[in-house]
Amino acid sequence: MNKKVFTFALLAGALMMSGCASKKDLVNCQNENRELTNSYQTAKEQLAAAQARVTSLEEQLAQQKRDYASLQNSLDKSLMNTNSNNINISKLVDQINESNQYIRHLVEVKSKSDSLNMVLTNNLTRSLSKEELKEVDVQVLKGVVYISLADNMLYKSGSYEINDRAEETLSKIAKIIMDYKDYDVLIEGNTDNVPINTSAPSMKNIRNNWDLSALRASSVVQYLQTRFGVAPKRLTAGGRGEYNPVTSNDTELGKQRNRRTQIIITPKLDQFMDLIDKAPEKE
Repeated sequence: MNKKVFTFALLAGALMMSGCASKKDLVNCQNENRELTNSYQTAKEQLAAAQARVTSLEEQLAQQKRDYASLQNSLDKSLMNTNSNNINISKLVDQINESNQYIRHLVEVKSKSDSLNMVLTNNLTRSLSKEELKEVDVQVLKGVVYISLADNMLYKSGSYEINDRAEETLSKIAKIIMDYKDYDVLIEGNTDNVPINTSAPSMKNIRNNWDLSALRASSVVQYLQTRFGVAPKRLTAGGRGEYNPVTSNDTELGKQRNRRTQIIITPKLDQFMDLIDKAPEKE
């Protein structure tokens, strides 16, 4: 083999060897490229999933913020209502306490009035004789003292003039009235249902039982004023005729009981109303 042929053989071998090396590298590069491509695709998918997760978490966070704000608003309103309710309850408790205090005040006033009435009644009853007590009835009804006197012990027969027999009894009643200066006195005349005899001289110018009952009450009022000095401003005269019976008029005894004059002793109305209307002072 000559020198030229040998040189050519060497070059051909080198080229063949070079071609084999390049093809292997190419295959390796292609494999690596596919791996990188797969890794890149996987990374993109993971990134997209992560971004979606982040978006979901952001939405959840935003919703939780809105829920928190709503809850805080509701809580603030609830606290405001609670404070308002507490204020209303406090006012209600104050009103109840004031009412209870006022009720206790009224009870004290009534108790004091009842005690005075009982003392007045006892004093009058002790001053009357046994004979007088047969024709004088003394009672305390609903905080008022009622002194009921039979007509036949007060007036002349068939008249409205006060008789001499009544003076002693009326003097004892007048003393009680004078002792209790804070009381008013109403004199009330009552009759039975028998029409008066207008032809009788003592009944001249008297039209009916209304007139007779009013005149009899007026006679007692003036007697207390002129004989015993009871202040006239404390006295009131009124007639109720036959329309306020205490029992039936079907019997003579019933008619006798209905023919009566009542002396009603009460606390002064204006002072009593002042006591009721005046609320007790707060301690």
